[in-house]
Amino acid sequence: MSLLSRPGAVVADPPDTGVAAHYGDPYAEQRALAAGEALVDLSHRPVVRIAGPDRLTWLHSLLSQHLTALQAGVPTQALVLSPQGHVEHHLQLVDDGTQVLAHVEPGTADTLIDFLRKMQFMLRVEVSDVSDEWAVVADPVARLVPRSFLIAYEGPVAGVMAYEALRVERREPRLGLDTDHRTIPHEVGWLSTAVHLDKGCYRGQETVARVHNLGRPPRRLVLLHLDGSDSELPAAGDAVQLEGRDVGRVGTAVRHHELGPLALALVKRQVPDAASLLAGTGAASIDPEPAFELPVSPARQAASAREGLLRRPR
Repeated sequence: MSLLSRPGAVVADPPDTGVAAHYGDPYAEQRALAAGEALVDLSHRPVVRIAGPDRLTWLHSLLSQHLTALQAGVPTQALVLSPQGHVEHHLQLVDDGTQVLAHVEPGTADTLIDFLRKMQFMLRVEVSDVSDEWAVVADPVARLVPRSFLIAYEGPVAGVMAYEALRVERREPRLGLDTDHRTIPHEVGWLSTAVHLDKGCYRGQETVARVHNLGRPPRRLVLLHLDGSDSELPAAGDAVQLEGRDVGRVGTAVRHHELGPLALALVKRQVPDAASLLAGTGAASIDPEPAFELPVSPARQAASAREGLLRRPR
């Protein structure tokens, strides 16, 4: 059950097939959603359930987030990383006291469940897909509701295009659109939202610690202002170029009701904020406000202090 039966609903393109892109007036829907006066149907996002008395300590050992003391009803984010520290899954999860419910990107639930079940061993946990029981909605913050909520809901609605436009404005990355197979958490801001830097060992932790201590991730997520004269937005994966050289890739591109055409992009760390870029075939410029602030490691703090002492005038 989704809200596609509403009058004017237009089906969204992949990866958001199954919900409405808009209901006839995307800009008005953006304004209503930004004001908290509309609801977005995100019920195409799969929901994975992890139950059992060992669920939090078990997930704590596998994921990038500190979960052993997670309070019931408090949402958080976590990552599954490869042994090399690359992001494989992004989970938005909440524990209700008896189970953890995590919603993930369309098309990723099966591989996530397969990974988790392989790591079960003899622990008291159960992993299942409960997308037929739970649904994701946003107003504008994403949250989980019983799927029956969508059947009863009769209030104002906004399409996923409105949600995506506000997400891009907030500079929040989305797995598979704003990331690729080489993405590490530091590059896209997940170090501050989905990674706990003081927890114990988990897969990929060595890369997280090493890059955090060096303070130099190879790429960074930026917000691009796009040339509004181009009728077509760049597609996810299109090249970002500087003086004819590829320096990054476009992620999510949107039309914002106030800011005009925008896109998130992963670019090389050395690309200056003032650079004149091409995103796809259109001109683009970087919004100079940083997408996020990287936490400063104790090692970097000590190095900065030493550099300060060495450079202090006599």
